[in-house]
Amino acid sequence: MTSIFVGSPKSRRTRRGFATVAGVLAAVLVLSGCSAEEPVEERPAPKDLTLTIGALVPESGALDKFGPAVSAAIALAAQDVNDANAKLVVDVETSDSGDSSDSTPEEAATELLDAGATVIIGGLSNGISKKVVDMITAAGVVEISPANDSPDFSNYDDSQLYWRTSPSCALEGSALGAAMAERVDGSIAILSEDALCGPLLPRAVSETFLRGGGEVIYQETIDDKATGLTDTIDAAVEAKPDAVAIVGSKQAEKIAKAFIKAGYSGDQLFFTGLSLGDRDSDFAKGALTDSIVTQPGLDIDTISDFTDRLLEINPSLKDFSYAAESYDAVILASLAALASQDTSGTGIASALQEVSGGSGDGEIALNFADAAKIVLDGRTVDYDGVSGPITLSDNGDPQGAIIGIYQYGSDNVYTRIG
Repeated sequence: MTSIFVGSPKSRRTRRGFATVAGVLAAVLVLSGCSAEEPVEERPAPKDLTLTIGALVPESGALDKFGPAVSAAIALAAQDVNDANAKLVVDVETSDSGDSSDSTPEEAATELLDAGATVIIGGLSNGISKKVVDMITAAGVVEISPANDSPDFSNYDDSQLYWRTSPSCALEGSALGAAMAERVDGSIAILSEDALCGPLLPRAVSETFLRGGGEVIYQETIDDKATGLTDTIDAAVEAKPDAVAIVGSKQAEKIAKAFIKAGYSGDQLFFTGLSLGDRDSDFAKGALTDSIVTQPGLDIDTISDFTDRLLEINPSLKDFSYAAESYDAVILASLAALASQDTSGTGIASALQEVSGGSGDGEIALNFADAAKIVLDGRTVDYDGVSGPITLSDNGDPQGAIIGIYQYGSDNVYTRIG
């Protein structure tokens, strides 16, 4: 993916200039009957560093099912950093982020800042991060979210201190549109909740489907809290699309049941974000057969070595969502501290893009120990993590993403197919 590059462009220019001057000096000394060796540029020895990482993890509230895996992943990453003996010790402070329904996120962020964290991993939901990002970045602290997908963060005024290891949700819209273009010959309707990703996700669905040769005959944004959606849903059904994209979560079941009642089969229903989940009891048997669902993230079955290690930390884990992204967030922050020789938030932020492979021509490393050796040897690293290549852009977003395609079976339970 990348070529090997030793040192930064600046250091390479410095060495060439130094060598030229030294060469001229040697020639003068030889002509005068003296001899001299070309001096060797010395780099300072790496310092012993201690990094305090704050974990903003949901231990209560609507997101608490994701907390155990995220906590285990952060603990595992810290363990791997400390076991590497790479002149960096990581301490982790954890605080319950709850959800965005009350002041718990702000209280948790305050606790972590008071504990001296210069990097905070979290929050998981867009709502939590929107509550705390200003207070975190105003303190000069880095926030790395393993789960935020709102496009609002791509251009947020964060002094380059907000980063994420999860992609913008607009990419999921393109994946869903492509899945529909492959399976639907004709027209579609798109019903999207206004609270989910804003207009970018449904726009991506529409544009991708149109490029595939299809037609969008009905498109409407709905209120995720609305109770009177009958007219909107009826209008979508009456447009008689060949399939419908249901973009959202809270209204997904209501919309799907209306289309099923109107005679639509599972292969005509498309969803984002596993918005329905397993529905073996909420829908008639077979009602969702062959429905397609998209969800960002890796196929967990492909990272069994990683999940097995997480189970050693917490044997009761069942859901591994956001674990890989959380692990990589800790590793990236640690490598950035080593590369910058600075554990402050601004110091870490200055090197995050480089160590992720988003800038420079680094040597690829797949684990912290190998990556740290490259950095400590004075070279540039490109860390490719458990969650993928990462490759952070200058606005803090990963430049690539894996969007999973899931399909419901006759038991109304989904499985990953791509």
